[in-house]
Amino acid sequence: MIIPLIKPFITKEVKDKVIEVLDSGYLTEGKVTKELESVFQKYIGCKYAIAVTSCTTGLEVALRCLGIGPGDEVIVPDYTYPATAAVVTIVGAKAVITDVSKETMLIDYDLIEEAITSKTKAIIPVSLFGNPLDYDRLNQIKEKYNIYIIEDAACSIGAEYKGTKVGNLADISVFSLHPRKFITTGEGGIITTNNQNWADWMNSYKHFGIINDNGREGIIFENIGTNYKLSNVLAAIGLIQMKHIDELLDRRIQLSDHYFSLLKNISEATVPVTTPSGKHNSQSFCIYIENRNTVMKHLRDKGIEVQIGTYALHKYNAFNNNTQIVLKYPFNGSNFSFEHCLTLPLYHDLTFEQQRIIVTELKKLF
Repeated sequence: MIIPLIKPFITKEVKDKVIEVLDSGYLTEGKVTKELESVFQKYIGCKYAIAVTSCTTGLEVALRCLGIGPGDEVIVPDYTYPATAAVVTIVGAKAVITDVSKETMLIDYDLIEEAITSKTKAIIPVSLFGNPLDYDRLNQIKEKYNIYIIEDAACSIGAEYKGTKVGNLADISVFSLHPRKFITTGEGGIITTNNQNWADWMNSYKHFGIINDNGREGIIFENIGTNYKLSNVLAAIGLIQMKHIDELLDRRIQLSDHYFSLLKNISEATVPVTTPSGKHNSQSFCIYIENRNTVMKHLRDKGIEVQIGTYALHKYNAFNNNTQIVLKYPFNGSNFSFEHCLTLPLYHDLTFEQQRIIVTELKKLF
């Protein structure tokens, strides 16, 4: 028996919608993508939602929109997927990489302030694994130093802070629609903001710099842009899933609660802390554990797909040997998370019995 790490929510309804788009003959970005943007915007409660090809390209667009480039610095956490820092270098700015909290795996807010210089233009904090950030603290830093907050919210659709959904709390937030996420389009991303000027600029940039599209004769190319459009074909998958987002989110939280109950008497496994006043969306269920690699191999040998959390960027050559990267040592929180975090299977069809099997296999190692 194989218990996968993640399993996309692909139903007949999803397949029928994709076939409908294919039969229409209009496969590039169009009506279906616009409908996905509208549904996403209404769910988050923000003013603007812009579909793009990935969370990575969405972060790039956000940086370019705010005029961030050569000579600027952007602060990012060390414990994150490499794309968070890579996009900063792609636009020509310097990524200043700081440590994370061992308790939450989120960026250390005190260290943000220590890393700020006259060249700092923005922070890209990551609401990692669906754990919301402390936006009150971030906004204090933003106002004190007059910098932007571009949130890497790749995992965080449905997460909340003090009753407000992630995507409506930073200057610009960017979500991922990768298959590891419970709302997916295969590949894709969504940018959210409440600033109309930024939304107009980003929407134009991802459409080759077009500001007016009334048929070929009416097109106006106002700026240099590129093609980061999300096709109708991919948008169709996410559109149907968004119709079921409350059901999907409720099930994930139910499964996470069951993991908590199964693990409560196992002192060897601890769960990272959720931000106070925050609602975790249970995108991933992570535990801290000793001998993580040994545990991971044992579970995989038993047919249980588990995974590390994410990466400690300072450990990799791409970030060590790069003049556009500033590493702010030490990285105690990041090293601990990188060495101890284990991600357990979590998806809509996972059963309580499968969770019991997973935790039983964990117990055999203690």
